[in-house]
Amino acid sequence: MVREIPLAEITLRRYEKPYDTSKREIAKKVCLSLGLLQPGDSRDIIVDILMTLEDARKQKEWLTSFQIRDLVDEVRKKNSQEAKGLAESNIRRQLKRLRDALLVDKQENKYRISEFAPLPELFESKIEKFLIPQAVERIKEYLAKLDSTQ
Repeated sequence: MVREIPLAEITLRRYEKPYDTSKREIAKKVCLSLGLLQPGDSRDIIVDILMTLEDARKQKEWLTSFQIRDLVDEVRKKNSQEAKGLAESNIRRQLKRLRDALLVDKQENKYRISEFAPLPELFESKIEKFLIPQAVERIKEYLAKLDSTQ
């Protein structure tokens, strides 16, 4: 029986070059570009979570989901945004999405940007050089099988 559940999934989007804009807008474009956020989605708490973890990365600091929630709440208030999506269960769900995207590590219920590495480095090593080639190779296998099937 063929599995309908993907082993891995990646969405990539291309946007205009990053011009002088706010840190949050840049983080939002990163989330949109990596498929972590859908265009037009008003539920964008993942943007603030990523920004919070990126700030913690620079200090080489692990954060609990509760610390992340509190820091995200501060960021959202500072940016005059609604405090939607701050439920602990939602914060953990968004952290899981970031872990699934290979951007975040979890150890003893604490989170960090993977290996405290810069995001461009993580994208190159874990997505560009690891996930994408595997996905492309598997697609080629399916295309060849389709071509040889009568």
